[in-house]
Amino acid sequence: MGAESTTAPAAPTAAAAPESVTTDLIVGGMTCAACVNRVEKKLGRLDGVSATVNLATGRARVRHPLGTAADELVAVVVRAGYTAELPPPPDPEPRAGEAPGGTGEEAARADEARAERQRLLVTALLSLPVLVLSMVPDWQFRNWQWLCFVLTAPVAVWGAWPFHRRALAGLRHAAATMDTLVSLGVAASFSWSAYALFLGGAGEPGMRMPFEVLPSAGGGAHHVYLEAAVGVPLSVLAGRFLESRARRGTGAALRSLASLAVKDVAVRDAGGGERRVPVGQLRVGQQFIARPGERVATDGVVVSGNSALDLSLVTGESEPVEAGPGQEVVGGAVNASGLLVVRATAVGADTQLARITRMVTEAQAGKARAQRLADAAAGVFVPVVLTLAVTVLGFWLGAGADPQGAVTAAVAVLVVACPCALGLATPTALLAATGRGAQLGVLVGGPRALETLRRVDTVVLDKTGTLTTGHMTVTDVTAAPGGLGREAALRLAGAVERGSEHPLGRALTAYARGAEPEAELPPVSDFRATPGWGVRGTVEGHRVEVCSPGTAHSGTKHAQGVPERPLLSEELATALADAEAAARTVVLVRVDGVVEAVVAVGDVLRAGSYRAVDRLRRLGVEPVLATGDRPAVAHAVAAELGIGEVYAGCTPEDKAELVERLRGAGRRVAVLGDGVNDAAALARADLGIAMGCGSDAAIGAADVTLVAGDIGAAAVAVRLARRTLATIRANLVWAFGYNALAVPLAAVGRLGPMTAAVAMSLSSLLVVGNSLRLRTWEPVPRSAARARGARGGSFGA
Repeated sequence: MGAESTTAPAAPTAAAAPESVTTDLIVGGMTCAACVNRVEKKLGRLDGVSATVNLATGRARVRHPLGTAADELVAVVVRAGYTAELPPPPDPEPRAGEAPGGTGEEAARADEARAERQRLLVTALLSLPVLVLSMVPDWQFRNWQWLCFVLTAPVAVWGAWPFHRRALAGLRHAAATMDTLVSLGVAASFSWSAYALFLGGAGEPGMRMPFEVLPSAGGGAHHVYLEAAVGVPLSVLAGRFLESRARRGTGAALRSLASLAVKDVAVRDAGGGERRVPVGQLRVGQQFIARPGERVATDGVVVSGNSALDLSLVTGESEPVEAGPGQEVVGGAVNASGLLVVRATAVGADTQLARITRMVTEAQAGKARAQRLADAAAGVFVPVVLTLAVTVLGFWLGAGADPQGAVTAAVAVLVVACPCALGLATPTALLAATGRGAQLGVLVGGPRALETLRRVDTVVLDKTGTLTTGHMTVTDVTAAPGGLGREAALRLAGAVERGSEHPLGRALTAYARGAEPEAELPPVSDFRATPGWGVRGTVEGHRVEVCSPGTAHSGTKHAQGVPERPLLSEELATALADAEAAARTVVLVRVDGVVEAVVAVGDVLRAGSYRAVDRLRRLGVEPVLATGDRPAVAHAVAAELGIGEVYAGCTPEDKAELVERLRGAGRRVAVLGDGVNDAAALARADLGIAMGCGSDAAIGAADVTLVAGDIGAAAVAVRLARRTLATIRANLVWAFGYNALAVPLAAVGRLGPMTAAVAMSLSSLLVVGNSLRLRTWEPVPRSAARARGARGGSFGA
């Protein structure tokens, strides 16, 4: 890795084969955090099995021994009262209009959503007349209550049937969930109304019923609560329908990633012709064509052609990236202009787009610590609510209230209690945040990474390939006064270095070609390379030498016949001293024995490195530079970036030990690197951050990946983590606070059943809506960005 040590860290000891594997299940029928808790507990009772269930995605990630069959896991979930199946394999050849990788799962969800919408519409049409007549006494005509009863019956039975069905399934398995509460509330309201109509005197033709919330202490059984019997299922159905739509929105970024995959590709055959084949048949090493407007089929290297690629949906880069022969391209990028011939270097699951999608999916399956506590609380929440409802009913009856008042309060307690919001607090925020992070070029490994990233106070930065480009580049050229001039000296030096394989020579040749892209470098003859000194040759009749200034001595001859080192002019001597002070490598360009230029070569800083380090410092994260390069180079880079703590000459083991020392001092340490020699430190740190352009070893050891290879995204990752955890905390505070306030109000008769149903639905919608705000989160508010752009200022934290 450039000037860094390339010694690979010792591989950690591991068993010859994994002792456990991970299986994903699609779980159906879950409606609240109590369902999540029940499924996790049932699966966890198997030997060696642990499970994480995500309410928002309906997925269970199960880690189990190799000897445990997937069918056994499915059977456990089914015995718990839910449906379960293995995810079907992705379709390698998607049908027209279907997202790549689409399966029958999406079709099943669409059918389920359609059925929910139809049930909601029919329920609304039947319920609205009942609600209006029950709540507006002036509109109550003769025998209005019997019309309402006829309209209510199908709602209480058919409209609320999903709740009844799931409640009965839970009863068979000795489990109580949110559906149990809703089902009991609807059944109690409808049963009481039927009793009042047929036996309690409420069925008399001239009966009028005022709309009341508080239970009364006297009177007869003349009230009917048909508005509660229809209002509860209507509100819950409407709330869950809106909630499911919002939850599907949180996964929009992941679906957009899946949509980037190409369906078919034009492959070039050995004879130079081309044929169109499904992308699943493309193999590594084959050449394919990307025309203007098409997406690049897979990761590869450009063989011929030049174009600008739009990588905004893959890496978060907003500016088009130029691509030419020899340059790597990413599958899913849009070819904006010219025709490209690309040689495939990775296909299928090995592509960068597949890795991004896999990381986002895995991140969304996890749970924050706070969510685990919420799920545990939800496991006992429903039984407590059932006990409380019975207690409220007995209290009101014992206090002398009318039976209908006591029933009203008890039903309100059943309906208002909502563990749904608890179950949605974390997964919806993670869905939105990880999707938004992927759009911004930041892949987060899961909730643990988010929680750790929020608390990081020290970041250990690698130099080569992280803060710098990792490539030798000409940084400065100073021509001798009155000589050939800068362009002529560069042209001759680039020509003679064209025959060199040394990194310095390649850098000088590339720079000379870039200075005059239209002109060809002249040929060289009598080329000779002397190790430790430089190269020389004849170009256009001139003897051209590119050599180190310290390999010869003024006034003497080198033992091997190397020309003597001439005296330098004041301008060249100053340029030489400045380059050496900046820890650059310096070469002299001599033409016919006269020094015509001083060229400084080095590994330059990445664009935006200073701004990125400054952003991290403003966020309270202290940067530390650890590099295998020379002390002079390390301190020069640190001085340029304003980093005060520097460790040079570090081996991979030294970097890992440095991380351990910093952690031992009580610091929360993140490591940001890109090479094999960073993998050990990345694994030892509290949090590993890998550059997406780095090695697979570094990416595999990291918790966070910066897809675009832009160190500036590290500050974006920190801010996203802090915003996401703040959103999760706000969701949980609201979910717990809502129940702490609403349940006592319902118990004392301050909330009617229908009002309780509306409040319960709104609590879930508020949690989901708060999470959806992360989908449009910006690292810098647009107004602030415009203001800084107008002032020419830099990003501030």
